[in-house]
Amino acid sequence: METVLDLGELSVDVVRKDIKNMHLSVHPPTGRVRIAAPERASLDTIRAFAVAHLVWIRRNQRKINMQEREPPREYVDRESHFVWGERFLLNVIEREGAAAVLARHRTLVLQVRAGATVAERQRVVDGWYRDELRRAAGPLIAKWEKHLKVTARQLFVQRMKTRWGSCNPLTGNIRLNTELAKKPPECLEYIILHELTHLLQSTHTPAFYGILDEAMPHWREVRRRLNMLPLANI
Repeated sequence: METVLDLGELSVDVVRKDIKNMHLSVHPPTGRVRIAAPERASLDTIRAFAVAHLVWIRRNQRKINMQEREPPREYVDRESHFVWGERFLLNVIEREGAAAVLARHRTLVLQVRAGATVAERQRVVDGWYRDELRRAAGPLIAKWEKHLKVTARQLFVQRMKTRWGSCNPLTGNIRLNTELAKKPPECLEYIILHELTHLLQSTHTPAFYGILDEAMPHWREVRRRLNMLPLANI
């Protein structure tokens, strides 16, 4: 069960789980604060825990807020877009027929009808990123399912404001942020491994990190790189 703890200017997502100790985390890209707490912990105890760690929370939120942001996109010719960590230039072609996107030779070709608005162009490009991410995620999910001996029930791909990905251990469903299609491929692989590991360890326990260390010894470097890359202007 998830609730929101109000600490004045700070809101904290609280998730109660079958665990012994409280776990605090600050998540990019918006600095969302989350506490995983034992099921029997009182709200006052959780509040005191959060207040005691306010300096740590603010320090980590400042790091995230200082992170570079992508400029707003207008979806016009020669505009820069990123695909799997590489810079592509947009080429807008206005013609009749179904809207489409094609990536070729460091160019992202956007075909739309004449007079298409910025919002309409964005929807087409966002849809292409979703398809691209789903295509790339399939083999990686299969790879790490086999390695971890787990099975994800269903994959959802969507724009997410506060997370790169998420996993519901109860349903086995995984969600991935479409923004990952703009980042280097190893970032997607790390997030998939991270979320699938939650099917074995629902919280970030030492055992959870032990699994990551065994499966991807350099995962901390990949996470650091991901969290230093420009964030979407959502």
